[in-house]
Amino acid sequence: MAKVVAVIKVMPEDVAVDLGELKERIERSLPEGVSFQSARVEDVAFGIKSLKLAVLLPDEEGGTIKVEEAISKVPGVSQVEVEFVSRV
Repeated sequence: MAKVVAVIKVMPEDVAVDLGELKERIERSLPEGVSFQSARVEDVAFGIKSLKLAVLLPDEEGGTIKVEEAISKVPGVSQVEVEFVSRV
């Protein structure tokens, strides 16, 4: 089966959320068949930061929906947005 890479922007609930710990919790929460590739912290505005994650997942219908739902359930996550998806 083909694979796709998705870039996902994750906004924390609060500026006090430790983004390193949040990344680790997100990585542990990913559905089976989805692998974590990379993460970086991005400045948004006024001290607010977001996580940009790259994940590799199977190319199947609704594939990013499962990932978005899993990430949104992680404590400390406010918003999840898929910014980019491409076949590998």
